[in-house]
Amino acid sequence: MDYSLIYITTPNIKEARDIAQDLLKKRLVACVNIIPGVESRYWWNGDICESTEALIFAKTTEEKAKDVISEVKEIHSYETPAVSVFKISGGNTEFLRWIENETGDLK
Repeated sequence: MDYSLIYITTPNIKEARDIAQDLLKKRLVACVNIIPGVESRYWWNGDICESTEALIFAKTTEEKAKDVISEVKEIHSYETPAVSVFKISGGNTEFLRWIENETGDLK
């Protein structure tokens, strides 16, 4: 089984909490960490912009990552939400097995 860490930015803590709750209820992720107050600087429509965002780190299986991306794109308020998937190459095997169990991917 392969595992993924998904990085998602949101405009505020409320939206981060709402997205996290949605992903958890649908068992697309086993766990999320929300970090408020992230300073972001980025290009948008030809301008350099600044904002304060909230950051979500979601843990799931690689099998569920595409579903997470689709769900986030559907419910996120941004026109082009930042959603990046990072493969987890190792870690605590009990924790990784827990991710499988909580997302329903236990084989």
